[in-house]
Amino acid sequence: MLDETDRQLIALLRTDARMPLAKLAATLGVTRATVRARLDRLVTSGVVTGFTVTVRDLQPDGVRAVTLIEVDGRHAESVIRRLSGLPEIRALHTTNGRWDIVAEIEVPTLGDFDALLRTIRQIDGIANSETSILLAARKGG
Repeated sequence: MLDETDRQLIALLRTDARMPLAKLAATLGVTRATVRARLDRLVTSGVVTGFTVTVRDLQPDGVRAVTLIEVDGRHAESVIRRLSGLPEIRALHTTNGRWDIVAEIEVPTLGDFDALLRTIRQIDGIANSETSILLAARKGG
C-alpha cells in the first residue's frame, strides 16, 4: 500500500529518474536512508519496475503525430499487419470506443507526412481516420 511519501517519491522520479537520493530526501523532508528504504521496497514489491532515460528528439524538425483509425468490419488483423510494415509508424495500440487503433507516427518532413497519410487511407479495411500533429511536448508522469 502506498502512502503520501511513496506517491511523492514516485512523482519526483517520474520528472527526473536520476535525481540523487540526497535531493529526493531534502525535497521530501526525510533522510537519505528513508528514501533508500522506500525505493528498495517499491522496486522489490514491483510498484517501480524500472528507471528510464528521456532523450531529446534526434530529428528536431521531424513531424510527429497520432492517428486514430476506425476499422471496417473484421479487418483488424490485416490492417494491423499492413500498418506494422510501415517504418514511419513507431507504435500501434488497439483501443476501445469509436476508434479501433491508435498509431504513433514520426516522419522527417510534412511531405513525407502527407504521403504516409495517403498510404494509410488506402489500406483495405480502414473505414475512417483522424490525425493530430503533436506540436509541443510537456514533461509529466
